[in-house]
Amino acid sequence: MARNTGPKHRICRRLGEPICGSPKCPALKRPYPPGQHGRGPRRKLSEYGRQLLEKQKLKAIYGVSETYLRNLFRKAARYRGRTGELVLQLLETRLDNIVYRLGLAPTLPAARQLVTHGHVTVDGRKVDIPSYQVQPGQVVGMREKSRNLDLVVATLEAGPPSVPYVEVDKENRSGKLLRMPNREEIPIKVNETLIVEFYAR
Repeated sequence: MARNTGPKHRICRRLGEPICGSPKCPALKRPYPPGQHGRGPRRKLSEYGRQLLEKQKLKAIYGVSETYLRNLFRKAARYRGRTGELVLQLLETRLDNIVYRLGLAPTLPAARQLVTHGHVTVDGRKVDIPSYQVQPGQVVGMREKSRNLDLVVATLEAGPPSVPYVEVDKENRSGKLLRMPNREEIPIKVNETLIVEFYAR
């Protein structure tokens, strides 16, 4: 799994959007690329450049590797439906992302750390694989000894991100994936059609 250990805000500025999700992201105040030549006008992108930018943006949002994303597109292409939307559904229903959507962690990287450290359960059983695909109806929660972690309590008190395809149970530090999300409900700004075209080259 890809793990970015470099400066996250630099990626946000390079992509032109606050990908990290922080309200204090420098990309909001400085919407131009980093570096001494960043203040100049952005170069007009070719069609390939636009496709590549959208793909890089999707990788940065979910923190996945190039190999993982490419394999996900191949998998989605075998199913009926729009490939781009299917990929977003698969990314959105990863265990680490569901933990984030339930408000058990303030950021996706923090949610991934909770999963890998063995704090998270699915239907009562410990699962420490961030890429685990949560199915509709499954209950995601915290292990008994992890329910009162400061990070979890503070994030739940702040209020979970509001998405209609999950149900949150704050008292039990858990929640349920109600159904697969529709494209318009997934709160990320990417043009998945361009990404499909990139991988179809």
